Parts: sequence; structure tokens; C-alpha cells
Amino acid sequence: MNIWVDADACPNVIKEVLFRAAERTHTQVTLVANHAMRVPANKWVKLLQVPAGFDVADHEIVQRAAAGDLVISGDIPLAAELIENKVQVLNPRGEMYSESTIKARLNIRDFMDTMRASGVATGGPPAISQTERREFANNLDRWLSKKS
Repeated sequence: MNIWVDADACPNVIKEVLFRAAERTHTQVTLVANHAMRVPANKWVKLLQVPAGFDVADHEIVQRAAAGDLVISGDIPLAAELIENKVQVLNPRGEMYSESTIKARLNIRDFMDTMRASGVATGGPPAISQTERREFANNLDRWLSKKS
């Protein structure tokens, strides 16, 4: 089982957690991004650079991730597609998406898109908190323990 990372939008602090987990557990972590980025010299971590373009990285992740793999992404439509394919998805803020939660997340996302399109300033998300980092690490560890 592999971990795939929607790396263009993944916070560095979360990538560092993943790098340490890859080394500790000998789990392959692949960052998928449309630009070059630094990855540690570690046989368990690699970068897959894809061409620039709308959702190119997302499409690559969908093509490569298999049932039982874990994808790290906050992209709700990508998560919904992956969950249909029996791939687990963990948000960088620590929420493990599921069949029972993803529909509600899609509805909220669509509502916020409608609000922004009508001119309402919704602002961006706050910085990741210590609690969210801890929740991410805990959910990652739970997934890794099932892998063994």
C-alpha cells in the first residue's frame, strides 16, 4: 500500500510528517505536483512531476492510486472520486474522508463556490493548528498500523 500526496497544496509541515513516517515505516510516499519541489534523499519518498494544467496532478493520482492506498488531499472532488475507487483519503487538517462524510463536504464546497461567485468574500482557510497537525498524525498512524 502506498501514500500519494496532492503536493501542490499540501502544507510543508504535513509533508515533513509524511517524510518521517515513510522512513520509520518503510512506506512509499509519492508527491504528485506540477512543479519541482524538494524531497529528502530517502528511498521511500519520491516526486512525480506532472505537466502544468488544470487538475493534471489530480488525474494522475486517480490513475495511479489503488484500493487500499492512502491519498493526502484537501481537494473534495478528488476525494469523492478516490473514495468511489476504494482509496482512503486524509485531509491535511486531519479529517479522514469516508463515504458517509464526502457528500456533505461536496455540498458545502458547492455552496461556498456559489457564494464566492455571487461576490461574497469568504476568505481562505486559517493556518493549520497544532490540534489539526496532531489529528493528521494520529489518523496517519492508524492507517499505517493497519498496513502492517
